[in-house]
Amino acid sequence: MEFSALIRNASREAHSDVGSSSFMSDLLGGRLGVAAYRRYSEQLWFVYRALESPADALAADPVAGPFLRPELARLAELERDLAHLGGPDWRGGLTALPATAAYAARVAECARDWPAGYVAHHYTRYMGDLSGGQIVRDTAEKTWGFDRKGDGVRFYVFESIANPAAFKREYRALLDALPVDDLEKQRVVEECKRAYALNAGIFRELAEEFRLSA
Repeated sequence: MEFSALIRNASREAHSDVGSSSFMSDLLGGRLGVAAYRRYSEQLWFVYRALESPADALAADPVAGPFLRPELARLAELERDLAHLGGPDWRGGLTALPATAAYAARVAECARDWPAGYVAHHYTRYMGDLSGGQIVRDTAEKTWGFDRKGDGVRFYVFESIANPAAFKREYRALLDALPVDDLEKQRVVEECKRAYALNAGIFRELAEEFRLSA
């Protein structure tokens, strides 16, 4: 089995668990206000800062380097969204949930010490943004009145990727060509599962913060 198929199959259950979290279900169901969407976007900022800050250092790495495609970069767009949601001083009130801090720390650790592990986090985040992230964008536009693909949802808009399906095929080909042995590939699969678990932790803490009964 090609590695891209193996990694997708192995993480399917974890992906399903994250997608069915109570926070995301309530957010996508229109049962939470824009404050919850803003808070979620703030947590993403910490994760994507950890993902994208090491890009220059990893660019020449034979394992992680090929995945660092500039058209995937999200941090600048996310900051534009946060400025729209929180005003010019949005950084002032920015705080990471404990689960978010743990997630960002793990990404940074992999970027520093284990490039193949970094690829696991890169895969789970960016391929999710290109796929399920579009559902979040559509919901946000309809529920809170953001302009289509405008400020507030630019994080989910990949203007430099004209054909997402073709891009994802290219990305899967990079996974299949990952220059590591089978044992290392299995470790990457396990790190993907860990990435989903870390993301689920953020959702659990957000669900506590935005209880519908409150």
